Amino acid sequence: MPEALRAHFEARAGDRAGLLGVFLCQASRLPELITELIKVKPKQPLPLSLIIDTGLGGVPKAISIVESRSELLSLRMVEMPAPSDVDEVWLERVSEFVPEDVIRVVEPRRGVGWLDGVRKVIEHGSWPKIRCGGVSSENFPSVDEVADFLAVLSGATGASFKATNSLHRAVRHEDPATGIAHHGFLNLLVAVGRSLSGGDVRDALSSTDGQQLADEARGLSEQAAKAVRALFASYASATFAEPTADLEALGLL
Repeated sequence: MPEALRAHFEARAGDRAGLLGVFLCQASRLPELITELIKVKPKQPLPLSLIIDTGLGGVPKAISIVESRSELLSLRMVEMPAPSDVDEVWLERVSEFVPEDVIRVVEPRRGVGWLDGVRKVIEHGSWPKIRCGGVSSENFPSVDEVADFLAVLSGATGASFKATNSLHRAVRHEDPATGIAHHGFLNLLVAVGRSLSGGDVRDALSSTDGQQLADEARGLSEQAAKAVRALFASYASATFAEPTADLEALGLL
């Protein structure tokens, strides 16, 4: 926790601070986070995304803890996994527990009928989350699965989504240690643009041509760029340096 906070505050004070979003922390580690923040004494409350790893029933207590430390923490987002059968009752409880001014992010489990879960999350006013990687190959959705997810999102009015896991590099690449192909966040951004304009989404997701992807992203009109960023609203990275270095190398910063 001290190392993560140190890196976050260094990035927030650096030249690329505009790229940095919220600090992610599991509900189970809130006491640890608060203890370290008391030592740091930040000038402004830390913008926080609270990851619920204690079950839906643990949400009220976690939020209460954050709100009781408003001098240290500013709750911006609450993220949680959905049960295998996402239903209206469960989603309604999420709405009851999470304050209206806080973004709700819900991750339906990939599998049979998961896109129905994504639709329910959108209809309920929450952001669906797509997990793009993890510790094993099963955690990595295929190009087709990501494309189908984007098709649901781009067809919904006012929808936004968050992507997470294994997206620290801009461009799709193969991990030499595992041989697993990792999705790139720039691929995802360009794919969203194509999804909104009727282009070839699968081609964008599978491309390994970083310069071509960068050129296409750079060529988006202001209106198109705003639409893309409204839909692809957030993504999580394990590092700040790697995605920043990739964007610099591609001439996007």
